[in-house]
Amino acid sequence: MRKVNAKEISLLLDWYREHKRTLPWRDEVSPYRTWVSEIMLQQTRVEAAKGYFLRWMTRFPTVGDLAAASEEEVLKAWEGLGYYSRARNLHKAAKLVARAGGELPRDKKALESLPGIGTYTAGAILSIAFGEKEPAVDGNVLRVISRLTAEPFDITKNETKEKVATDLRPLMPSGETSDFTQALFELGALVCLPNALPRCDLCPLAGECEAHRLGTETDYPPRTVKPEKRREALTVFVLALEGKYAIRKRPSAGLLANLWELPNTCGTLSTEDAARLYDGEITSLPPATHVFTHVVWEMTGYFVRLSAPPAEKDLIFVTPEALRETYPLPSAFSSYRRYCK
Repeated sequence: MRKVNAKEISLLLDWYREHKRTLPWRDEVSPYRTWVSEIMLQQTRVEAAKGYFLRWMTRFPTVGDLAAASEEEVLKAWEGLGYYSRARNLHKAAKLVARAGGELPRDKKALESLPGIGTYTAGAILSIAFGEKEPAVDGNVLRVISRLTAEPFDITKNETKEKVATDLRPLMPSGETSDFTQALFELGALVCLPNALPRCDLCPLAGECEAHRLGTETDYPPRTVKPEKRREALTVFVLALEGKYAIRKRPSAGLLANLWELPNTCGTLSTEDAARLYDGEITSLPPATHVFTHVVWEMTGYFVRLSAPPAEKDLIFVTPEALRETYPLPSAFSSYRRYCK
């Protein structure tokens, strides 16, 4: 495999300094801010993460503030970002860091021992916030390197990431590790795009890129076939009683664990079947779909203006204000939450 060389790194750094985006986690860099931003950016677009990051830093400006918060406060601040295990791990790790003195460790193994911090996130924290020569190899980086070297490696394998990190480590310039790491991210995010013809006319490495020379940019990295998502039918109820709306807590394990939800049941219920469950005036709501990593919810919705409290003991009734401010409700229910007003 042809390795990346120092000339390519120099071209990339020059391009990054001229074209890098203004992002809130770049305005003020610290290990904590880098950590939070990297966790948020997993499975989340940059534009969507920016607002969450700013609100998070206002609410939990330090590791100690995050550690002192309740889980419900943390999940509420995360509401809508999805993959809630990320928020739970941030909270767990913050408690460990706070007990150890309040500073993230400047050590790869110590960072990786914290909940939710893997090799990639540890590399990002070390290179961006601590100035250490430790690469952060994610999908963007692997795509750039695969095309630059025309190497058809399997980007899903850990050994591929380890090999790329080993090759990049000696090329990381002292005092510029932050720019190095973020330049690779930026090139993959803005120019060397996935699932489309890369914007090679804008790429500072086009003259060095082996895949571009061969005209085979979209062949790298080789595509993997993703399994089809499982589809599940769900009937969701917006239950209204005296200006309040019913919610309940999900089980402590499994999908969306410990979060609040609108009452629902498996399957697609007809209006007649739904009316048998609750006593009141029932109205059909538009269908909705929510896509998770491995499953798709296909939802049927009903609004029920109750004439009496329902029999379920696990339901609580809350005001629209409390639903907005206090109870973390997953975005899976956002299509029906808007009727709680």
